[in-house]
Amino acid sequence: MAETSAIEHGPTAGEYIGHHLTHWQSGKQSGIIDFSVINIDSLFWSITLGVLGLFFMWRVAKSVTSGVPGRMQAAVELLLEYVDTQAKSIVHNAQSRKFVGPLALTVFMWVFLLNSMDFLPIDLFHKIFEATGLDHSIHYFRVVPTADLSSTLGMSTAVLLVCLYYNIKIKGLGGWGHEMISAPFGTVHPKLSNPLTWFGFALMSVLNLGMQLIEFTAKTVSHGMRLFGNMYAGELVFMLIALMGAVGFGSATGWVMWLAHVVVGLGWAIFHILIVALQAFIFMMLTLVYVGQAHDAH
Repeated sequence: MAETSAIEHGPTAGEYIGHHLTHWQSGKQSGIIDFSVINIDSLFWSITLGVLGLFFMWRVAKSVTSGVPGRMQAAVELLLEYVDTQAKSIVHNAQSRKFVGPLALTVFMWVFLLNSMDFLPIDLFHKIFEATGLDHSIHYFRVVPTADLSSTLGMSTAVLLVCLYYNIKIKGLGGWGHEMISAPFGTVHPKLSNPLTWFGFALMSVLNLGMQLIEFTAKTVSHGMRLFGNMYAGELVFMLIALMGAVGFGSATGWVMWLAHVVVGLGWAIFHILIVALQAFIFMMLTLVYVGQAHDAH
C-alpha cells in the first residue's frame, strides 16, 4: 500500500534530492572509503569534457590567422595572454613556464567546462533514462564532476605531484630534503661531541618535517575542498529551486510557487555564471601559486 502511494504521489523532497545526489557507481561501497568503487558518471563527464576542450582549443589554433582575428580567436588570445601574464608574475623560471603556463590554461578550461554542466536541467538525463527504459542503476547519474569530492581531490592531488616534481627538479633531492627538515622553524647544527645538540637537531627536524607534511596536506585538501564545496552547494540550490516548481497548479499557491521557481531559477542561473568562472579562475590561480612556491627556497 505504501509503495502504491509513493508511485502515485511521487518522491518526497528528501527522496528527490537524495536521488539526484547519488552517483552511478561501478559497485557498492563497503565503507566510507572504498577505492575499488568508481563514480562512472564523474569519470565519463571528466574525460568527455576534457577531450571536447582539447578539440576546441585545437580547432581554434588551427584556424589562427595573422590578419584581423575572429571573435573566437580574439577571445582565446585574450585568455592566453592573461594566463601567461599571471604565470610570469608567479613562476619566475622561464623554463618551467613552458609547462606551467599551458597547464594553468588547461586547468582553467577543464574546470570551467566541468562547472558549466550545472546549467543543464536537473532532471534531463533522469527523464531520458526513464523514457528509454535503461538499467535502473543508470538513473543515479550526476553531471557535475566538480560537485564530486573524489574528482576535485584527484585534481588537487595531481597539482601536488607537479609541485613535488618541481621541488626536486629545482632544488635537487638533497636540497629539498634539507628544506623539509629545516623549514619553517630552522634547525640547530649538532656538534659531534655534544649529545644535547644532536637531540635538539633531531627534535627540530621532526617538528619541521611534521609542519611541512601538514602544509602539503592542508594545501591539497583545501584546494580540492574549496571547488567541491562551492559547486556542491550550487547544485543543491538548483535542486531546491526545482522543487519549488513541483508543487503543481491545482491552487493559487501552486501558481505562485511555479512563478517563484522561474524567477529565482533565472536569477540564480545568471549569478551562477559568475561562480562557474570564478571557481575555475581560483583553482587555476592556486595551481600557479603552489607551483610557484615549489620554486622558492626557504
